[in-house]
Amino acid sequence: MTETVSAAPTHIASPPAVDAGAPALSRRPGRWIDHWDPENHAQWEAEGRNIARRNLRWSIFAEFLGFVVWQLWSIVAVTLPTAGFALDTGQVFWLISIPSLVGATLRIPYSFLVPIFGGRNWTIISAGLLLAPAILLGVCVSNPDTPFGVLLLVAALAGFGGGNFASSMSNITYFYPQREKGWALGLNAAGGNLGASVAQFVVPIVITIGAGASLNLPLAGFIWVPFILLAMFGAYRYMDNLSNAKADLAGSAAALKEPHLWLLSLLYIGTFGSFIGFASVFPKLIADQFPEFSGIAVAGASVSLAFLGALVGSLARPYGGRLSDRFGGARITMFAFGAMGALALAVLLTLPVGSFWLFLGLFLLLFASAGIGNGSTYRMVPIVFALRASGDDVARKRKAAAALGLISAIGAYGGFLIPQALNLSFQATGGYGGAFVGFVAGYVVLLGLTYVVYVRSGHLREHKI
Repeated sequence: MTETVSAAPTHIASPPAVDAGAPALSRRPGRWIDHWDPENHAQWEAEGRNIARRNLRWSIFAEFLGFVVWQLWSIVAVTLPTAGFALDTGQVFWLISIPSLVGATLRIPYSFLVPIFGGRNWTIISAGLLLAPAILLGVCVSNPDTPFGVLLLVAALAGFGGGNFASSMSNITYFYPQREKGWALGLNAAGGNLGASVAQFVVPIVITIGAGASLNLPLAGFIWVPFILLAMFGAYRYMDNLSNAKADLAGSAAALKEPHLWLLSLLYIGTFGSFIGFASVFPKLIADQFPEFSGIAVAGASVSLAFLGALVGSLARPYGGRLSDRFGGARITMFAFGAMGALALAVLLTLPVGSFWLFLGLFLLLFASAGIGNGSTYRMVPIVFALRASGDDVARKRKAAAALGLISAIGAYGGFLIPQALNLSFQATGGYGGAFVGFVAGYVVLLGLTYVVYVRSGHLREHKI
């Protein structure tokens, strides 16, 4: 699901001069580090890089598990009716979409918690919070008489995994110098995105292998508990807290007053929101439209091809950033929305044909387009805010950094909107055609908005936004 961050501009200035009198790193109990300064080239080369890389590795692992837990209900909810749960289509869609609603909302406070608790400490806590949705999922799906309200509450707890993205990205930002920040954040976010694909690949195998006519549904949650405990131990043993990590509430307040934050958030709902929304609902769409392909029997287990959507979207996202560096983020975003609109229309028109492979191919192209759009839209943010923000260079960077966090949170609401649009269409018409008509119209509007605000403007065009 949402998210490899493409690097900001590739032209990097030379490392700043090192202050010879800068204090050396010092450590305190609880793995606190004082006097951290990644822009100090001597400190960075001596030990800073190794410390940052160690923290990045465990951050990636913890965030990967966050996305895994965030997407568990996208697979489990589809299987509940066949396992004896009395659920209608609307209830299944709510179980699929509620984790995205909660996760998107949690991203906002999560982005401020690292400076309060420390990056290492909050990683331990946020990873530990994943135990609740994983264990409770295993418990509640073991009994078909579990009330829908209980299922919905446990599914909502999976939103903890979506919130982890914001705190993880915030933490890694403090560890890396400006010249390497884009690459580090890209790796960190990529680990999260791949978690969605891995969950959708692994869970169908685990719950069906050796199950015979029944399903081992509790294993969908229980299987991740050892990995979550490992992430907690790794964070405790190998990660660090930085005493100079400070929450930038002033930068966030300034960013909220900027009209372009809301415009770019709309674009990000269209790109990342589409990616995470379609990723969560793809298993349901396959099960409804092509039930014979919902699970393909392989060596006594069932394999779902739904994982390919999240995988393709995750792998495509870095290319959105690269293409934006060459052609401009706004132009690539326009291309992405155009492709997404055309592909959504093609899905709508070809559904009556009843070809699963055509359906799968069109959706994978749709995921790839959304992934490219994710990278290009995110690439636009720091440039737009650098041009728009007043004040010195530090103030502009602070506002841009705050905007990135807020936009990533708002964009994640698409993970709730996409499934609910499909749900409303099904409730009203008995099919999904109405929702796809709405998606096509939305992508056309967002394409026009991108052109009018960011491509047609001569001043912005000069800066290859």
